[in-house]
Amino acid sequence: MITFDNVEKQYPDGTVAVDGLSLEVPTGTLTVFVGPSGCGKTTSLRMINRMVDPTGGRVLVNGEDVRTQDPRTLRRGMGYVIQHAGLFPHRTVVDNVATVPRLMGASRKQARATAMEVLGRVGLGEELARRYPAQLSGGQQQRVGVARALAADPPILLMDEPFSAVDPVVRKELQQELLRLQSVLAKTIVLVTHDIDEAITLGDRVAVLRPGGVLAQYATPEELLGDPADDFVAGFLGVDRGVRLLSFFSTTDLPLHTDRITTTGDVSGRAGDDRWLLVVDDEKRPLGWRDPQAPEALAPAGRGFVPGQDTLRGVLDASVLSPSGFAVAVDEGGRAIGVVSSEEVTAVIRSRHRRRADSQPAQGRP
Repeated sequence: MITFDNVEKQYPDGTVAVDGLSLEVPTGTLTVFVGPSGCGKTTSLRMINRMVDPTGGRVLVNGEDVRTQDPRTLRRGMGYVIQHAGLFPHRTVVDNVATVPRLMGASRKQARATAMEVLGRVGLGEELARRYPAQLSGGQQQRVGVARALAADPPILLMDEPFSAVDPVVRKELQQELLRLQSVLAKTIVLVTHDIDEAITLGDRVAVLRPGGVLAQYATPEELLGDPADDFVAGFLGVDRGVRLLSFFSTTDLPLHTDRITTTGDVSGRAGDDRWLLVVDDEKRPLGWRDPQAPEALAPAGRGFVPGQDTLRGVLDASVLSPSGFAVAVDEGGRAIGVVSSEEVTAVIRSRHRRRADSQPAQGRP
């Protein structure tokens, strides 16, 4: 567990970077520090591994004040991932990752074996191990940076804007990769970002900091979206926070209809049906929508959703984008099992919002 106990950081010129920060990061969870520029996110992160020392309060790791520990020893027990990966340009990928095991006393052979195992864990094959950082894409370099941080199997992983230097598609892939790794490794992770969407996607808990290094709210993403502490938090979350909240709503009990599903062989027999019909093949895989006004061609079926796995936000998006106004439910094999209209999805959303408002007290305050 990482504990911030009334932590302050004031620089000699009087600038206050962090002001009275108190929170706990539970062991095995991913906590995100988020907020605008100048709110003390990175300063708070760096106080954990003593790259910055507080001027007041205490930072504790498993109950021990970090200021009582040797900085080099402390940092060897923590992985550290930064923007642009920070790789050694003159070393190969495998030797970059082997750096920390070597510093901890492993032989060159042992360190390289560890590096190869960790590179595989982050999705980088053996063919990339002999390359140099300049020969990799930005996303691959960030994966190497994560692998290097994991090479010593540290219980704590600190990540400072790790994915901000890559394009949106690669960034999404890296976020999903981090979530996959965390589900297996269960590290104690503190991640800094300025992107509220990234914070909500990744965090078990999210600490929103306001300018001047003051904690505005510390809560789960769902609590944050559903009950922002004040106007600053609500404004930082944005006007579409209600849509973001749908990412936490299940799709297990949506009303699914099968009467709009027809096979290619039955289309002619339903020529008089003036509704949009989902046409499927003999294995029930969606082929497209039959428009009653233009039955000779099929409109795209759109992206299907798996009930219980995909979120209500994804279903609403699929129904709005569908030419028929219906989202298609599929099983894990991609076979159509029903459809649901955008109006029905909206009705479910309203019902759940009412139930949530009636059953839950205000929460999420720092």
